[in-house]
Amino acid sequence: MSSEPGRERRDWRRTFAEFVRFGMVGGSGVVVNLVVAYIMTQLNGGVGNDNRVLFQLPGPWAFRWTLLVWIVGFLVANLWNFQLNRVWTFRRDRMRGWWAEFWPFFIIGLVAAAAGAVLKVGFTNPSSPIYLPDPWFNDHEGLRARAYWAQLFTILLTMPINYIVNKLWTFREVPDSDTRKPSLTRPGAGVS
Repeated sequence: MSSEPGRERRDWRRTFAEFVRFGMVGGSGVVVNLVVAYIMTQLNGGVGNDNRVLFQLPGPWAFRWTLLVWIVGFLVANLWNFQLNRVWTFRRDRMRGWWAEFWPFFIIGLVAAAAGAVLKVGFTNPSSPIYLPDPWFNDHEGLRARAYWAQLFTILLTMPINYIVNKLWTFREVPDSDTRKPSLTRPGAGVS
């Protein structure tokens, strides 16, 4: 089975450009997430209060401020990333509706956020085996603040799978049969 000359090269270039755009969107999402984390942490009195218990969970567990910061940061950055990826990274002539693409993106993000919540709590809980150690990290303001590094490390560890799963599921190519309604097609995309 022979392929069109140069097609594989064009496909590779398109995938590489898409990956670079996804990385740029992800980078902007990291900034959005960290800004949310910074603002929320400051509103809570600084990083020294990051492990403040908001409410007790069954057993020895507690819902802490750091977990709330992780959830809110995820929600804001997830919406930001979805919209940018939809209109820039994975732009297509034929698209499913906004909600039809948002829910898979959100579900993928939720799975990553759940894994991230475990990591974030582990990075900031002194009894955890993955606690970010002193003297490199601390619970004070500044560049060594454990709360901010935990947020960044968690994002970096949960992000790689997102590109692959979103490319294959959320933003996959839309067959002609899936674009029955003109409202599912991007304006000006050449529908006749």
